[in-house]
Amino acid sequence: MFPLHDENPTQSTPYFTYGLIATNILIFLYQVSLAPQELGGLYHLFAVVPRELSASFTGVAVNQPVPEWLTLFTSQFLHGSWMHLLGNMLFLWIFGNNVEDKLGHVKFIIFYLICGMLAALTQWFFSQSSDIPSLGASGAIAGVMGAYIIRFPRAKVLTLVFLGYFITTVRIPAMVFLGIWFVTQAISSFASLNAPANMGGIAYWAHAGGFVFGAILAPLMGLFDYDE
Repeated sequence: MFPLHDENPTQSTPYFTYGLIATNILIFLYQVSLAPQELGGLYHLFAVVPRELSASFTGVAVNQPVPEWLTLFTSQFLHGSWMHLLGNMLFLWIFGNNVEDKLGHVKFIIFYLICGMLAALTQWFFSQSSDIPSLGASGAIAGVMGAYIIRFPRAKVLTLVFLGYFITTVRIPAMVFLGIWFVTQAISSFASLNAPANMGGIAYWAHAGGFVFGAILAPLMGLFDYDE
């Protein structure tokens, strides 16, 4: 299943959602302008490297100009490929505007960054000895999706469905679409426990963790303060 858009109008302009999308695109354009060695250095400096983050938590200096704790935030604006970027930005565009509409602009950006940080820490917890950089906005966006499912469970999501060679679109309640998404991420998270620590791939724990933290944090920040 692939989401196209939701049928859930907003009452305000989602400035920070648009700003986050623009910022991520601009940073990725800078990334693709770099030589492979320079890009690797950028990842090592600004993405979360679990082994180095673990060392910093124990007081061991890792000799990096960027403090390791700061990478919990800077990593949210890096992406590994065009597909990685475009997939994340599509989900942010679909689900971010409504959450920003209910939280308010300033609370939304704080919520987004905190969800991304907690998602990155969830991934780190299960891969503390890995040297593979962890990056991407998906953990923060998963937090937005966690907020969306509890605030707008009945909102319809126009979804592209692939049935073998047959492709169609259906309108699915957000509770069903996002529920299926979360279950697949959770199953994949537990399956990844058997993978070697230094094997790269999708950060499923960040997705599942971000979703759960978003569903918990958003109500505390006022998601339900106003009626629909």
